Amino acid sequence: MTIALGVSHTVEHLDRGPRSRDEIAMAIAADIPSGSYVNLGIGQPTKVADYLTPDSGVVLHTENGMLGMGPEAFGDDIDPDLTNAGKIPVTELPGAAYFHHADSFAMMRGGHLDVCVLGGFQVSACGDLANWHTGAPGAIPAVGGAMDLAIGAKDVFVMMSLFTKDGEPKLVPQCTYPLTGLACVSRVYTELATFAVGPGGVRVIATFGTSMADLQARLDTPLQRVSGG
Repeated sequence: MTIALGVSHTVEHLDRGPRSRDEIAMAIAADIPSGSYVNLGIGQPTKVADYLTPDSGVVLHTENGMLGMGPEAFGDDIDPDLTNAGKIPVTELPGAAYFHHADSFAMMRGGHLDVCVLGGFQVSACGDLANWHTGAPGAIPAVGGAMDLAIGAKDVFVMMSLFTKDGEPKLVPQCTYPLTGLACVSRVYTELATFAVGPGGVRVIATFGTSMADLQARLDTPLQRVSGG
C-alpha cells in the first residue's frame, strides 16, 4: 500500500503550539485509508481508536485475538473480558470476531494488516524502528508483537514525542537502540511535526508551533520539504 502524503507542499503551522496527544491521534485516524485493517500498538497509539468515524470502514485488529474493536470502554460499557492488547477495556463493533492468539499472530505475520500504529524510542531517516528496549542497564525489554507488526503490516505509522525528556532527538540518522525492524516505518507523527521517512530520507509534511528551520537546527537528520504533489 502506498499512502498519499495528503499535501502538495510542506505546511508550517506557526500560529499555534505543539499538538496534544489527542490531536496527534486524530491526525493519524484521518490519514488511515478507508477500509483498512489496522493494529494499534500499546500506549499512545490506542488513542487513535477514539477518532475513527463509523463511516471510515476501518477494522481494528488486536494481537490478543479480536477483529472489529471499537473505542475505549467506560462506565457500564466495561466488560472485564473485553480488552485490547494493553489490557484497556474496549468496546466491540457490530460483526466483531474473536480468535486464538496464534491465529492473530498469523494475520500479523502473513501480511494481512494494512496499517499498524506503534510507539517508538527512535526512528531513523530510512525508516528503521527501535521501540522495545533502550539498551539501558536494568531496563525491562518489552517486545510484545512489535517485531511481527513492524514487518508484517504494509504501512507502519509511529506515534511518539520528537525529543526525550533530556532533549535528545528521537528522529535520528541511525538508530542506536536495539532494532525492532529495518526500513519498516513510512510515517512519523509527533507533537511538533509529521514526517514521511524512507529510502529518500525525511520529508516534513507539516509542522506545529515551530518552523522547519527551527526543527532542522535541533535535529541531526537532514530534512526535506514536500513539493510537487
